[in-house]
Amino acid sequence: MKKLFYVLGFLTFFILGIGAMFEFLTWPYRGIIVFIGFLFLNFGFIPTYFYQKFKQCES
Repeated sequence: MKKLFYVLGFLTFFILGIGAMFEFLTWPYRGIIVFIGFLFLNFGFIPTYFYQKFKQCES
């Protein structure tokens, strides 16, 4: 579970970083990349984080 958390975290912030770079340089598809990054953040990284914290408090 911890490996999934780290992979999702890296992937999420990598995509958001690339999206920020595209936004700064005003390259095409920057909005789509940032949107995908926020989808990963909201539906992947944050739920995994809270699930991990829940399991940690449970045991």
